[in-house]
Amino acid sequence: MIKSFINYPGGKYRLMEQLLPFFPNHANRMIDLFAGSGVVTSNYNNADEYLVNDINSQLISLLRYIRDVSVDKVEEKMKQIIKSYQLTDTSKNGYDYYGVNSNKGLASLNKEGFLNLRKKYNEIDNEEEKNIILYALIVYGFNNQIRFNRYGKFNNPVGKRDFNDKMKEKLHIFSQNWKEKKPKIISKDFADIALKSSDFIYADPPYLITTAVYNENGGWTSQDDKRLMDYLDYVNTIGAKFALSNVFIHKQQINRPLIEWSRQYHVIDMESSYFNSNYHATRGSSKEVLVINYKK
Repeated sequence: MIKSFINYPGGKYRLMEQLLPFFPNHANRMIDLFAGSGVVTSNYNNADEYLVNDINSQLISLLRYIRDVSVDKVEEKMKQIIKSYQLTDTSKNGYDYYGVNSNKGLASLNKEGFLNLRKKYNEIDNEEEKNIILYALIVYGFNNQIRFNRYGKFNNPVGKRDFNDKMKEKLHIFSQNWKEKKPKIISKDFADIALKSSDFIYADPPYLITTAVYNENGGWTSQDDKRLMDYLDYVNTIGAKFALSNVFIHKQQINRPLIEWSRQYHVIDMESSYFNSNYHATRGSSKEVLVINYKK
């Protein structure tokens, strides 16, 4: 399985082996409706064309950058940033050079440069420069996450790692995959995407009843849930296929409208390693599902 070059809250890498067997054997076009890190597009290889969408335009710009720019150029730009902002480079120097070990991490050494880089990112407008700086902020940021506040400003704190060999390997593999697939990459409200009957739509929206980073500012509401269910009903009406990832139960919350809506389709339980899958709404339990409108 291919990992994304970034970490994304709710990312589906750990579920890919469970998801893929339930995806269509072939699709003329696969639409990744809420693409996030792009990991699902990376691992589904049975479509003739790919359309990647996310409402986060800064994330989408970065995905385009990784698709279009050579890895060599990305690495060269990263070297320039590392030098200019005096960030660590354990891939070149190792941990001993900096007087720390991998358990302690590099946060204290990189904090000043990271904050200066983050400040620059939030102030500049040049798209190409913003893309490589955003990637650097993800690499040197906490848990390699991409995180913005409600005003669109990057606000993830500094992390313990740097542009190490593992990050470079993920970048190389992901970039090569997307250069081969050549996905069309857009940033729209999901309901504005025109569909064809031969499409396969995968939807992994923010989960209404969780408090993930991508939804902590109230960005996804019950009205959005309803709009998405109506949209997927339309997908079904025109004869296209969809697969929806979501949760019925999280901790002591239950998404009853989603459960009722899903009864007309096929529901597959997912054994998630980041959610404690359980049928009962006990404290801390969660039930993640895949809803599909076709037989598999």
